[in-house]
Amino acid sequence: MALPAKNLLSNETSPYLLQHKDNPVHWRPWSAAALQEARETDRPILLSVGYAACHWCHVMAHESFENPKVAEAMNRHFVNIKVDREERPEIDQIYMAALSATGEQGGWPLTMFLDSDGSPFWGGTYFPPEQRYGRAGFLQVLEAVNAAWKNKRTDLLKSATALKSHVESRLSPASGRSASPSALLDDLAPKIQRMIDMELGGLRGAPKFPNVPFMRILWLHALQSGDVSSKEAVLFSLKSMLSGGIYDHVGGGLARYATDDQWIVPHFEKMLYDNAQLLRMLCWAYGETQNELFRYRIEETVGWLLREMRDVNGAFISSLDADTEGVEGQTYLWTEGELNSVLGADANRFLEIFSLAQPEGWEGAPILHRRSTPESQGRETETALRSMLDRLLEARNSRAQPGRDDKILVDWNGLTITALAEAGRTLGRRDWIEAAQTAFRFVCESMNHGRLPHSIRAGNRVFPGLTSDYACMISAAAALYQATGDATLLAQADAWRTVLDEWHADADATGYFLTASDAGDVPMRIRGDVDEAIPSATSQCIEALLALSVLHNGALGAHLGHVVEKALGRAASQTYGQAGTVYAAALAEEPMKLVMVEPDAEQVFVPVANRHLDPRRFDIVLSGAKEAMELPGGVTVDPTRKAAYLCVGQTCLPPFDTANALEEALRRRH
Repeated sequence: MALPAKNLLSNETSPYLLQHKDNPVHWRPWSAAALQEARETDRPILLSVGYAACHWCHVMAHESFENPKVAEAMNRHFVNIKVDREERPEIDQIYMAALSATGEQGGWPLTMFLDSDGSPFWGGTYFPPEQRYGRAGFLQVLEAVNAAWKNKRTDLLKSATALKSHVESRLSPASGRSASPSALLDDLAPKIQRMIDMELGGLRGAPKFPNVPFMRILWLHALQSGDVSSKEAVLFSLKSMLSGGIYDHVGGGLARYATDDQWIVPHFEKMLYDNAQLLRMLCWAYGETQNELFRYRIEETVGWLLREMRDVNGAFISSLDADTEGVEGQTYLWTEGELNSVLGADANRFLEIFSLAQPEGWEGAPILHRRSTPESQGRETETALRSMLDRLLEARNSRAQPGRDDKILVDWNGLTITALAEAGRTLGRRDWIEAAQTAFRFVCESMNHGRLPHSIRAGNRVFPGLTSDYACMISAAAALYQATGDATLLAQADAWRTVLDEWHADADATGYFLTASDAGDVPMRIRGDVDEAIPSATSQCIEALLALSVLHNGALGAHLGHVVEKALGRAASQTYGQAGTVYAAALAEEPMKLVMVEPDAEQVFVPVANRHLDPRRFDIVLSGAKEAMELPGGVTVDPTRKAAYLCVGQTCLPPFDTANALEEALRRRH
């Protein structure tokens, strides 16, 4: 039976969908019932995909979806489905790939037209209501698609079949032969390095995204090969973005991207995943350089996460909106008069280091930008600046605040838990590790029969979880174990690995699908091989299996090898889009294991390890252990002798008896 002719979003839990519950458009959430309605009414589907913090999604909603004339045409001709790309990333990935296959550049809002089986035949991104910006008006598009559906349906269906087949072959490809992980890393890193803007940082051109998958490739290549230029490219890029307007100097945290090539004008939404990934990279950079700038940014970003991004249960919400009261970035902007009002006599000193940037094309109030070179000004100056910035933050908190997308995504929380655990180790902040533990417990308490949800909000959970949820939480458990020594974390991680194998493994048990086998409303099962702002689900699985294999269950090594081999075979023809898999596979090729025996209350080796975190290395602390541990090469760890054992792949170095000896060994590995 067809669904009623009204907007059906009011009972959804996604803040993005709820933003559209009062539209005159007869929206449906993605479901088998909505697809059935399209079949019964013989109408095509208009699919609109976005997310709560998306500025242009808000623009199109205001211009078109709140417009009675546009809504009438949508309701008359189409079954209209609204999707939150963060709540249903598998749906977003399918139709974004379809749009790319037509030669169009992707982005959000994503607007796709589908047949009643969910096969795409045409689409785009943002459409204005009337023709402008060189783009067709949305009303024109609606009428043209309707006419084609009525008069040229055979051609449309043929196009839909071909496009769906193309998407399936791209997102669930067969695995071919590939080079070794290290060879792929050595090939990809120099190509990425040539794309780096060594005058401004990041990739050349605009807009500028942090692009963590590429930055991680360069960092790992530097560690593996000793290539100083790759390391400098990452460090310079981090310093540049952390001095620009893309970084929130007042409140901490990074915006999603800069619209210009100098990192000045941010697209103001702040995403949990960007900042979780940034934190990990800052920990590595600080351990490598001891540059105080990185320490300050770690402290500020964690402060922002704990202050603005935690919900009452201690887990982390998804994002802060780009807009405040309909104005992009309004909360974050300052005039000179406002600075003078808050800082008084300190304003002149403040503006010696910060500028109020208003570059060409920017029509809002000025953006706070650090005018000095991207280095620390020294502890005394930085402390004084932080005092001024705190006064600005107090004043800013009295303003209207951007909207919060308060749904809790399990995979993004996994990324954040990992980052907090590592940041807590790096700077000796036990309270940060405890915050990570609280979020971890909340996710565990949200399970149903041992299975993870993907999204949680207001007591409602979206099941089943995705591969990325299990992989990120396994890695989070491994990070917390290394920070706390709590072995129950590894038992939980291994239980999640069992669920992953049961519900997500492919027929050969050599890889995973993004969606579970009992997910009943997906038009096709895809792998999750392709990176977005976050490394791909496939790469996350490899990292998770690697952590479990090294820390808990060495028998997983053979299975991990098969997963890596098949994943690299699928990635061989598109390594730029699958940098995450190349990175994870290179980690798995020769991981490091550090076992530290600390039988006394006073720890000698752990502080050294914490100062030099390395993405290739997994740390185990033995304290009060009764039985010896066997390491590769026939090395036996004596649990009563204070010593540190470092193994690289299947080779273990002689044990280190002093902290200085271990520190020197870890430095040589950089």
